[in-house]
Amino acid sequence: MRLTDFWERMDALFGPDYARSWARDFSLSALDGRTVEQSIAAGIETREIWEAVCGVVDVPLLLR
Repeated sequence: MRLTDFWERMDALFGPDYARSWARDFSLSALDGRTVEQSIAAGIETREIWEAVCGVVDVPLLLR
């Protein structure tokens, strides 16, 4: 998944403003306690990050 696709999905799920806040502040256990932003900076694949987000948030099938 491209990074732009990832952010489009995050924006659709949370709204543009809250998506950035959530990505900065919410730690994901599936990513060893990293936030989305930390995971991106660490070079983790965006597909893996998205799957971690889907594991903790009720994501509509259309966005999965």
